[in-house]
Amino acid sequence: MFRPLTGKLHELQDKYPERIRRLESIFDTPTIVYIDFGNVYRWQAKLGWHIDLKRLKHLFDGFETIREVKFYNGTLTGDANSEKIIKDAGEYGYTVITKPVKWMKLEIDVTGIPADSPEVLKRFISASLIRKFNLDTIVYLNERLRELNRQGIVHIDELKCNFDVEIGRDIYLDHRDRKAETYVLWSGDSDFVDPIRHLLEDGKKVVLFATVRRVAKELSELRSAGLQLFDIQKLREFICWPRENR
Repeated sequence: MFRPLTGKLHELQDKYPERIRRLESIFDTPTIVYIDFGNVYRWQAKLGWHIDLKRLKHLFDGFETIREVKFYNGTLTGDANSEKIIKDAGEYGYTVITKPVKWMKLEIDVTGIPADSPEVLKRFISASLIRKFNLDTIVYLNERLRELNRQGIVHIDELKCNFDVEIGRDIYLDHRDRKAETYVLWSGDSDFVDPIRHLLEDGKKVVLFATVRRVAKELSELRSAGLQLFDIQKLREFICWPRENR
């Protein structure tokens, strides 16, 4: 049963009763929610709107079956916005799991390698995709890198921080300790195939909250084993920034 905590949620419940009923059917047993926010954050460009963490938590808090909402996101030390996200999430009542974001230096120096060599490209592009390229494509890409090298650019900085291990571990521990019957994951990452499959085999309900075309093929294939998908576009009016409300 959904009990709206704010006047706005009361209005939305009346306006979109079928969406609330769908959520009630998902959260009908003890539930834990896992939000891979680094993954979710990237969806916002595709969605065209932003997720308001406070409004999202208000929505979750309307369901008494939701035992805990775990929020996973890296902290970029010294970045005010990054640090504010972590601080706000804690104040809103999420269980926050964070760690420092690392800067990775990726070499793009193609000096001295043959024009048709894929060795440097393999640092950025999967080997299976590179095998689909013809030699002209590899030569073209290496020449673009060589142009950057002539400008003195021989490496690029990339932010690195993921929580696949931490989320997989927490799902395992929560299941072992029988903390929930329903497991809700906000992510579309294929790295979660094994823990999700294990939950389904043990008769647990697993629901993936994601957006269209942001779900890995390997996860989508688990629908035949019982995995449910929920498109977060249906929650826009409930969880987006107020100024972006339709």
